Amino acid sequence: MSLHPLNASEISDIRSQLNELQIEHRDLDLVIGHLIEAPPADELLIRRLKKRKLVLKDKILQLEQLLVPDIPA
Repeated sequence: MSLHPLNASEISDIRSQLNELQIEHRDLDLVIGHLIEAPPADELLIRRLKKRKLVLKDKILQLEQLLVPDIPA
C-alpha cells in the first residue's frame, strides 16, 4: 500500500483496472462452467483457467484495498 493518499486520477485508474479485472473474472467463471458442463472436459484447460481466475481475484482484492482509506488503530 502507498503511504500517501490517492489523488482523483489514481482512484479513477484503479477503478478502471478493477472493472476490467472483474469483467475478465466473470467471463472466466462462465467459460469454466461451460467447459465443465460440455463433456469431454479439457481438464488441463479448466485448471489453467481456474488458476488465472484466482490470480485475477487476488489482483482485484489488492486494488480494492487501495481504494479503502486507512483506519487509524
